[in-house]
Amino acid sequence: MGKETVEQIDTLVIGGGQAGLATSYWLTKAGVDHLVVDRRDRLGGGWLDRWDEFCLVLPNFTLLLPGMPYDGDDPDGFMVRDDVVKYLSRYASLINAPVRLGTNVTRLAATDGGLVAHADGTTFQTRNVVLATGPYPRPKIPAASEKISGHIQQLHSSDYRRPGQLTDGAVLVVGASQSGAQIAEELHRAGREVHLAVSKCSSAPRRYRGRDLGWWLLQVFQNGAKVGVEMKLPSLAARFAGNPIVSGQGGGHSIDLRQFARDGIRLYGRLESADGTTVRFSDDLVDRLVFAETQFDNQVRRMIEAYIAAAGIDAQPDDRPPRSDSPAPATSTELDLAAADIGSVVWATGYRLDFSWVDLPVFDEWEYPRHTWGVTTHPGLYAVGLPWLHSTGSSVFAGVGADAEHVVEHLVGRREP
Repeated sequence: MGKETVEQIDTLVIGGGQAGLATSYWLTKAGVDHLVVDRRDRLGGGWLDRWDEFCLVLPNFTLLLPGMPYDGDDPDGFMVRDDVVKYLSRYASLINAPVRLGTNVTRLAATDGGLVAHADGTTFQTRNVVLATGPYPRPKIPAASEKISGHIQQLHSSDYRRPGQLTDGAVLVVGASQSGAQIAEELHRAGREVHLAVSKCSSAPRRYRGRDLGWWLLQVFQNGAKVGVEMKLPSLAARFAGNPIVSGQGGGHSIDLRQFARDGIRLYGRLESADGTTVRFSDDLVDRLVFAETQFDNQVRRMIEAYIAAAGIDAQPDDRPPRSDSPAPATSTELDLAAADIGSVVWATGYRLDFSWVDLPVFDEWEYPRHTWGVTTHPGLYAVGLPWLHSTGSSVFAGVGADAEHVVEHLVGRREP
C-alpha cells in the first residue's frame, strides 16, 4: 500500500461542473489559493451523463457564467450536450481554473483548525471546502425495480444514451418530468412503442406572450426583486420538485401529454409495484394530467403577469391555443410487460443528493446542507449549485455565479483579521 500524499491548500472546491468553476472564478478574482477537484477524467460535470440527443431546455442566452456569458451566434437556440461540455471546458480554460481531474473525494472531516479531505491516496488539509458536486450525484430508482423479472432490461435515465441501446420491443418509461418526457418522445420518434408512467409534474408553454418561457423566467430572476415580484419556494420539500415539462429539441417546443396519447404513447399513473412481468399503477392518471395542465396558470403565469404589470412591459397578448378538451386517454392500473412485448424499462425517476462521504453534522432530513445562502453551519464549509440554495436559479447557469460570489465573499471575510 503506497504512502498517502499530504497537500495543504487554502480552499478546496469539490466538483468541477458549472458550480465549481464559477466558484473558482471568484476565488481567483479574490486572490485565494485554491484547487478544484473532480472525480471524472474530463470536464463537463453531470452533463456527461445525458443522452446523445440531449439539449438544454433553456435558451443559450441564459448561459451566464461569471466572466463568460454566452457569446455564440445562436442565443435563442438550445445547446446540445456535447456543446455544453465544450462550453464548460472553454470556460475552465478562459478563467485558468486550477482543476485536477480523476480525483474522487471519499471522506471529508473536521480537523484542528480546518478540514481534511481524503481522495485517492491524497490527503488535502484545507481551511475551507466548497461542496460543488451538484444535485445529480446518485440516481434514484424505486424499490419496485428489484421485483421486475431479470430478463427485462432496466436502466436509469443517466445511463440512457440512444434508442438503439435498448432491447428490441416496446419500452416502459417511468417518470414524466423533463427527462422522462423527452426520452419518451425520442423513443416514439424512433419508431418504438412507448408506455409512460406519468409523474406529478407541471407542463409549460415553450413561448408565452411573444417570448420564450426562459426569457420571462430570466427577467423575473434578474429584475423581479426590483419591482416587488420574486419566485418563492413554497416549502423545503419543493426544492426537489421536478422541473416543468418542456423541450429544447428542434428549436424548442411544448410537450403535451394528452397529445402523446393521441400519437400512440400509452399513459399510466404512478408506478406503485411490480411482480415479475406485472407492474401496477395508481388509478389517478386524469388527476395527474389535470395537474400538469393547470400548474403553469396557477403559479408561473401569475408570477409572469405580476412582473409584466409591475415592470410596465408592453407584452404581446396571450395567444396560446385553448387547453385541449379531449377525453381522458385509455389507461389501466396493471400492465403485463411480456404480453405488451416490453423489453426494457427506463427509470426517469430523478436523483438523490449524496453527501454520505461528508463526516460533519450539517445535513437535514433531506440530506441537504443546513446553510444560509451557501454558508453552512460548520465554519469553513460552503455549498454551491444545489436547487434553491438561494433562489430558483441556484442550480442553473444563469444563477450559480451569484451564489458562488456570495460564498467567496464570506470565505474571504473569514481570512481577514
